[in-house]
Amino acid sequence: MKTVKIINLKNKKARFEFVFIEEYVAGIKLKGTEIKSIRESKVSFSDSFCFFKDGEIFLKNLSISEYKNASGAQHEEKRERQLLLTKKELRKLEVKAQDKGLTIIPYRLFINDRGLAKVVIVLVKGKKLYDKRQAERNKFDKKEMSDLV
Repeated sequence: MKTVKIINLKNKKARFEFVFIEEYVAGIKLKGTEIKSIRESKVSFSDSFCFFKDGEIFLKNLSISEYKNASGAQHEEKRERQLLLTKKELRKLEVKAQDKGLTIIPYRLFINDRGLAKVVIVLVKGKKLYDKRQAERNKFDKKEMSDLV
């Protein structure tokens, strides 16, 4: 029996840096060596974001390391990757993303039960410094309360 490794990679800084407004699950167009690198958890979310071009949404700066066992052509580590959403979701997201102060970032990358790579993209608004301090304080208080119990 073959063991299946569960892939669920998260952008850990996102909750600290941004306020989440809406989430969407999108497919992602990948090359053969990219999916193999994702299965080895060789992904970095730092400075990645989504943008619209010609009515399509693309993911920029998502770093997927090269697959070390590839014999032929490799993929570019930080190339633009197209995301796959329905037209209705694309139009809705494009209108909302044009509001001032809002952006779209990838939050989670996973492989579903059919073996397809999916990315959870989130419409976000940046937190102010005092919001970040408050979030840190709340996290500390929760930890302290759980230690007492």
